[in-house]
Amino acid sequence: MDINGKIAKELQVQKWQVEAAVKLIDEGNTIPFISRYRKEVTGSLNDEVLRNLYERLGYLRALEEKKEQVLGSIEEQGMLTEELREKILAAETQVLVEDLYRPYRPKRKTRASVAKEKGLEPLALFIKLQNTKMPVEKEAEKYIDEEKGVLSAEEALQGAKDILAEAVSDEADYRTFIRSLTMREGSLVSEAKDGEAESVYEMYYAYEEPLKKVAGHRVLALNRGEKEKILTVKVKAPEEEILRYLEKMTILSDNEYTTPVLKEVAQDSYHRLIEPAIEREIRNELTEKAEDGAINVFGKNLEQLLMQPPIAGKVVLGWDPAFRTGCKLAVVDETGKVLDTKVIYPTAPQNKVAESKAELKKLIRKYHISLISVGNGTASRESEQIIVDLLKELDTPVQYVIVNEAGASVYSASRLATEEFPEFDVGQRSAASIARRLQDPLAELVKIEPKAIGVGQYQHDMNQKKLGEALAGVVETTVNRVGVDLNTASAPLLEHISGISKTLAKNIVAYREENGRFVSRKQLLKVPKLGPKAFEQCAGFMRITDGENPLDATSVHPESYGAAEKLMEKLGLTMEDVRMLQKEAHVGGKKTAGLSRKIKDEKKLALELGIGELTLQDIVKELEKPARDPREDMPAPILRSDVMDLEDLKPGMILKGTVRNIVDFGAFVDIGVHQDGLVHISQMTDRFIRHPLEAVSVGDIVDVQVLSVDAAKKRIALTMKISGK
Repeated sequence: MDINGKIAKELQVQKWQVEAAVKLIDEGNTIPFISRYRKEVTGSLNDEVLRNLYERLGYLRALEEKKEQVLGSIEEQGMLTEELREKILAAETQVLVEDLYRPYRPKRKTRASVAKEKGLEPLALFIKLQNTKMPVEKEAEKYIDEEKGVLSAEEALQGAKDILAEAVSDEADYRTFIRSLTMREGSLVSEAKDGEAESVYEMYYAYEEPLKKVAGHRVLALNRGEKEKILTVKVKAPEEEILRYLEKMTILSDNEYTTPVLKEVAQDSYHRLIEPAIEREIRNELTEKAEDGAINVFGKNLEQLLMQPPIAGKVVLGWDPAFRTGCKLAVVDETGKVLDTKVIYPTAPQNKVAESKAELKKLIRKYHISLISVGNGTASRESEQIIVDLLKELDTPVQYVIVNEAGASVYSASRLATEEFPEFDVGQRSAASIARRLQDPLAELVKIEPKAIGVGQYQHDMNQKKLGEALAGVVETTVNRVGVDLNTASAPLLEHISGISKTLAKNIVAYREENGRFVSRKQLLKVPKLGPKAFEQCAGFMRITDGENPLDATSVHPESYGAAEKLMEKLGLTMEDVRMLQKEAHVGGKKTAGLSRKIKDEKKLALELGIGELTLQDIVKELEKPARDPREDMPAPILRSDVMDLEDLKPGMILKGTVRNIVDFGAFVDIGVHQDGLVHISQMTDRFIRHPLEAVSVGDIVDVQVLSVDAAKKRIALTMKISGK
């Protein structure tokens, strides 16, 4: 198989691009590095295309290996024909290779293998020829043999039928036809094990939907209902059509003695051998497809969450709400350092509101707190009400934000949190994490296993290895897109950088602690075990502010410094100009504004500098806006100073909200009440969309209108199609 050609066709890119990317991958280059610094080589293939390419490359290489194993096994048995070899080599899926291998696979004991041991194969062949002029029972009598365990003609005939049924089930073409027909004409059905029981699966108590139409989120819901022993789920196949097909393929002449036997064989082969296997395969295929869709949504949500802009330059009070055990507080300075921790008891059962407010006022005055970050878990609503009352009593402006605390408890109980805050208890660590999530979401969230962050659906029901790999890829892409400050990044953040392993991340932190801050990217080569290859992969993603070379604070790779310096000289720029822009935290200035317009002939200049045109464009972008954080483009969180109750909501109200989570059927939006509202996919836009991700992303700030409020069920229906707009 031409693997590169196949991938190029699937991904709709040029074959030379795939060949170049595969070569770079095989040489040990990472996806972020190839995407960012080898654009000329691959023709600008982005992270997403490269990850898909990498995944398909792995699958197709494994498929080729499987073909080699199968061909070798069949050849050893002396059964390999040229026709079979060609079929196996042409197979495009592992399922088809397995189908073709089935007749030759060493089998465990089956009814057919037992019948063969009893010497009943010739009788099966006799029936298959379909030209007898006497009842088959008469022929079967010849095979009665007490020593072999064949005690009657009926037993002999049953054994022959078992052999024929297995032969029918082993035919790859039959299975391919039946699988395809079932997918096209069959349906997925479910019913309740107890129709009277109340559960969240009531809509599936008597459910049927064509297989070709069933949505991924319904497949995952059915799987969960089945796993919880509430539902029975089956694939309903077009049985009559399948049996007619099998009879047509096996009954080649109308013989009054063999036709009824072969009809029985077709039925037995389908019901006992083919149907359960095909049902299993179809359910697996549906689940895999649903999981891939859910993982894709989860990945997009996670990416948006990680890309939320940091709130810099503020002292933040992290608030982990609770009832009985009290609310844990952590004061965190502008750099993320924990200055103080406290426990207050303003909520039930203690209800020490006045005492808690006095404590909070002391902390706000002492540390000049301007922002409170409140976790959205248990007692969040009650904590929010206390905060709002407190803010009205203050003479300095303080705002608050409700943050998604998913995974905070997982982190605070982890070994990593214990190492980071050995003197704190779990609640204090959680409060510190909630504060830091606001200051730098990316740096804090990478400490948590991605699937614990909770932006998706059914993440605990799916293939955990596949989910883990996909989400690790999202984290890697995001961290490398943003880059990290080499002098402040934690080991958990550093290990997501291209080319940096867990060991290297720890070595970088240890080197920094021993030798002081890095002043140059070149110093990375002094870190134990960090060799030239790792340096090449990671250097462009590491940032050093106020270092020896201002280019170290940009995403210009050290391999291009020579070209960048020549370019600056041509454009009348000095290193000091770049340094000044970085210090002033500008995203451009008089000297660098519109640099790209000053370049008349990009091709000629790139040739002169000894770099590609795409690299030249990237360097110019960096010089125009040095040390710019790509997260600046994302919507900032909504800072609040007042609170609303569910009862305050009235149909028709227009509010601003933050998209918290996206699922296949819509988006959940935080509108400032404890319960997120749902914007159904049909309420997102007037144009037709297949998925909510076409309209919104996690973290988006959106205008919504209240459609309805169900206070009893705590459900809020929202629309983005605002009337009168």
